[in-house]
Amino acid sequence: MSKLSTVKGRYVYVNVQDVEYKVYFEENGQGIPLVCQHTAGSDNRQWRGLLEDGNITKNFRVIAYDLPRHGKSDPPHAVEWWKEEYKLTTQWFLQFVRSFCEELELENPVFMGSSFGGNVALQLALEYPDYFRATIPVEGADYTPGYFVDWWNHPHTHGGEVCASGTWGLMAPQSPEKDRRLTWWYYSQGAPGVFKGDLYFYSVDHDLRGKLHLINAEKCPVYLMTGEYDYLSTPADSKRTADQISGAKFVEMKGIGHFPMSENYEVFVKYLEEVLQDILMKEKALVIK
Repeated sequence: MSKLSTVKGRYVYVNVQDVEYKVYFEENGQGIPLVCQHTAGSDNRQWRGLLEDGNITKNFRVIAYDLPRHGKSDPPHAVEWWKEEYKLTTQWFLQFVRSFCEELELENPVFMGSSFGGNVALQLALEYPDYFRATIPVEGADYTPGYFVDWWNHPHTHGGEVCASGTWGLMAPQSPEKDRRLTWWYYSQGAPGVFKGDLYFYSVDHDLRGKLHLINAEKCPVYLMTGEYDYLSTPADSKRTADQISGAKFVEMKGIGHFPMSENYEVFVKYLEEVLQDILMKEKALVIK
């Protein structure tokens, strides 16, 4: 019997602000497109459990990409990217996600992102409510300040170990050690300055305070999911955010931390299945109408 995974990896060329990026992504399944964004400084390996979950992929085409400068997606080859400090901005992030989805010709995808990906999921719901079928901000909130600091990328520190070890305390202690170690491992391999640059969006450029009421969760359903052990974007932060979006739903995930999809997939997917079932039910209701 073959032990080949059914997950397939490919590259797609994506243009953002007149710059072309060669973007790596993996996919599996069929049905509603479910586009997944990894956490800051990591890559799409965090979504491996989801990509290989037959219960999910029978109804959803799961697509997990590496943001440029992460994993197998290089910095832009046509520009001298090394001459300036990398700082991820809201506008670039929004345009990248939309352009990536359009290059794959996805029809009304669901977007799910974690941590800074959860924050951009909120931004996408505000900016493109007619395009996205739903957004699932995991470990996201309206405002998450305080983490764009120099010591994430400093000549006196080992960047990979500092970034990786900084994630350790964000995971629930009861999550399987083998999975927590892998989450640490993914972070240890990030390129210099990438984690810090991602945190520019997370802690500086992302700020939806006073704008949440503009998100239309009737048009683009929003499901916030946050682990009880997350001290960056706490359950209270996510609930406060959801309470200001009419129609949004909030789920506190017990026994899990800031990296739910990779630190303890078995716990995470039980919560996720309820959200995806709700999306499927809404889809069926629209078909009946």
